[in-house]
Amino acid sequence: MEKLIYGTAYYDEYMPYDRLAEDVEMMKKAGINTVRIAESTWSTCEPQEGVFDFSHVERVLDAMEEAGIQVIIGTPTYAVPTWMVKAHPDVIATTKEGQGIYGARQIMDITHPVYRFYAERVIRKLMEVSAHRKCVIGFQVDNETKYYGTAGKNVQLGFVKYLREKFKDDLDAMNHEFGLDYWSNRINAWEDFPDVRGTINGSLGAEFEKYQRTLVDEFLGWQADIVSEYKRPEQFITHNFDFEWRGYSYGVQPDVNHFKAAKKLTLAGVDIYHPTQDDLTGAEIAFGGDMTRSLKNDNYLVLETEAQGYPGWTPYKGQLRLQAYSHLASGAKGVMYWHWHSIHNSFETYWKGVLSHDFKENAVYKEAEIIGNEWHRYSEKLSGLKKDNKVAILVSNEALTALNWFGIEATAAGNEGIRYNDVVRWIYDALYKMNVECDFIWPESQNMEQYNVIVLPALYAVEENVLDRLKAYVEQGGILVATFKTGFANENVKVYADDQPHHMTEVFGMHYQQFTFPKKVTLSGMQDRHPGAKTFMELLIPDTANVLSSYEHYNWKDYAAITENKYGQGRAYYIGCMFEEAELQKLFRHILEQAGISCEENAVFPLIIRRGTNAEGKELAFYLNYSENKTELAISEGEEILIGQSKLEPWGVCVTEK
Repeated sequence: MEKLIYGTAYYDEYMPYDRLAEDVEMMKKAGINTVRIAESTWSTCEPQEGVFDFSHVERVLDAMEEAGIQVIIGTPTYAVPTWMVKAHPDVIATTKEGQGIYGARQIMDITHPVYRFYAERVIRKLMEVSAHRKCVIGFQVDNETKYYGTAGKNVQLGFVKYLREKFKDDLDAMNHEFGLDYWSNRINAWEDFPDVRGTINGSLGAEFEKYQRTLVDEFLGWQADIVSEYKRPEQFITHNFDFEWRGYSYGVQPDVNHFKAAKKLTLAGVDIYHPTQDDLTGAEIAFGGDMTRSLKNDNYLVLETEAQGYPGWTPYKGQLRLQAYSHLASGAKGVMYWHWHSIHNSFETYWKGVLSHDFKENAVYKEAEIIGNEWHRYSEKLSGLKKDNKVAILVSNEALTALNWFGIEATAAGNEGIRYNDVVRWIYDALYKMNVECDFIWPESQNMEQYNVIVLPALYAVEENVLDRLKAYVEQGGILVATFKTGFANENVKVYADDQPHHMTEVFGMHYQQFTFPKKVTLSGMQDRHPGAKTFMELLIPDTANVLSSYEHYNWKDYAAITENKYGQGRAYYIGCMFEEAELQKLFRHILEQAGISCEENAVFPLIIRRGTNAEGKELAFYLNYSENKTELAISEGEEILIGQSKLEPWGVCVTEK
C-alpha cells in the first residue's frame, strides 16, 4: 500500500473468448498494477445451490500472481442467482411499488435470512480460495450497497422494535413527537402499527428511512466481520460508496450514511463518475474525494471511475490524465477504472472500458499508459497525500431526508425548486472554484472544533445538542456560516416552536418568522442582480446582526437577506436565500478574510490548485487546467516541478514539490 494503486475491474467471465494472457501483457505495458475481480459473478461461482466453481477466480489469481499484479477480491453478493429466487421468491425486496421481479442487480432484501444464509456461504467459500493468495491485497464487501427500498414484513417488524427501543415503549411520547394525532394517524397499540409504506406523516416516514439506512450499516459490518475471519493483517477491507445520481455522481447519498457505514472498513473506498469533454470541471472528483477522505480522515481508494464510460463521455486528449491526478490531489491512494474491457452483451454494453469492443490499443489506453508509467516512477512521492484544511462543510442524511418530505418544491408559478444536494453543491462548488479546499463533517463528528470555518448547508433537521456544540464553537472563536432552512426542525422532523433558527438566534443576531418564493427580488450590494434571490427566501429580522445584504423589493425592503453577527469570540453568518455563484464567492472572500484563511492569489477556476503533504513530509501542489486553453503558471519560490511544466497544455497537469 506504500505505492499508488493504478488498476481496473477485470471480468474473465464476460469475455467472448480466452484472452487472459494477452490482457495481462497489455496491463503490464500500461502500468496497471491492480485488478478487482469477482464482485458481480455469484451465478458463475455458484451455478446451482451448493455447487461451487471458482475456476474463473483462480485462473485470474494465478495469472496476476505470476505477472506481479495485485488483486482486490469483491464479495459477489449484490446480484442474486436465479436458482435462489426460484426457490425463495421472497428474497426479492418488497418496496413501495410492491414485490419486485427478478432481472436487475440490487433487488434483494438485504435483511432476509435466506439471502443472508446463502450470502455468508458464498463469501466464506470465496475467502477459502482467495484470502491466502499472495497477490490479494484486500477485499471489497458488496457493491454500492443501499437498502434498495426494502420494506417487507420483516423490515416493518424490525422498525417497530427500533421505535419501541427509541421511545422506551412509550406510545404517547412517539405520537406526540411525530404529530400522529393529525388526520387520525395516532397509534394506540403497538399491535396496530400500520404499514409505513403508506404514511403521509413526514416524521414517521423520515424515521423509517433513517432505520432503513441502519440496515446498510449492519449489512456491511456483517460482511466485514466474515471477511475479517480470513484476511491477513496487512489486507484491507473496503467498500465502494457512491453518491446521489443525477446522470453522474452529484451529492450526498440519500440511502446510506457513509460516515456510519464506514465504521468497520479499514480503508474507505468510492465510485466517482462525472461528465467529461467540455463539461469536465473536476468538481465531482473533488467533492467525492473530499467526502470519502473525511470518512476516516485518511487516504482512500477510488475503486471505480470511468475510462470512457458513456459515449458522450469519451475523453478529450489529456483529460484521462487530468482526472487521474485530480483524484490524487484529493488524497486518493490510487485510481481504478470500471472497467478494463467493453462488454459485448447485456445492460452495460455501451458503457465502455479502457479497451473498446475490439480489445485493441486506442487513445484512452495510450493515455492510461502515460499515467501508469508516471505513477510507477513517482509513486513514492505522490502517495499518502495529507491535508490540513481549515474549512469544513457539515452534511446530514437526516436533513436530506427531511427536505425530501418538506422541501422547496417546484410550483406552477415557475419556481424551479431546491433539493438538499443543490444547496450542498452550491456551497461546495463556489469554494472549489475559489481553490478553497474543504473537509466534510457530520453531526456525529468529534473534530468540529479543529476548523476555522464551518458551513451548514440547509441543516433543516438537527438535534439540539448539535446546535449546542455549534453555539459553543462560535463562542470560542469559530466562524459559522448557515444557509436558509437551517435549524428549523428537531431530529424527529418536528418543527421547533420558537423563533427561527431555533436555539441560534442569539448566535446569528437575527430571527425570522416568514418565508416566501421571490418574484422580481434583487439583493442590495450585488453586482449581478438578475435574477437576484432564487426560488426561496427567508425574511430575516436583524437583532444585533450587521446586514450585509437586504432584499430590494417594494414589499420586502425591510428584511435582510444576509447577516453577520459577532458572538463571543467568533462570528456567525446567515444566508437567507440562494443567489448567483459569483456573489456567493464574493461573500466567502469576506468570510475567509475574517477567518485568516488566504485564497490562492490570482488563481480561480478553470485553474484548480490543490495542496497537501506527501509521505516524505514535502508539500505537493497539483495545478490542474480544466480548460481547452493553455495556461502559464506562476510557480512560487522554492517550488520545483516534479511532473509536467509551468506552461499547462489544454487539460494539462503540473505537480510541484517544495
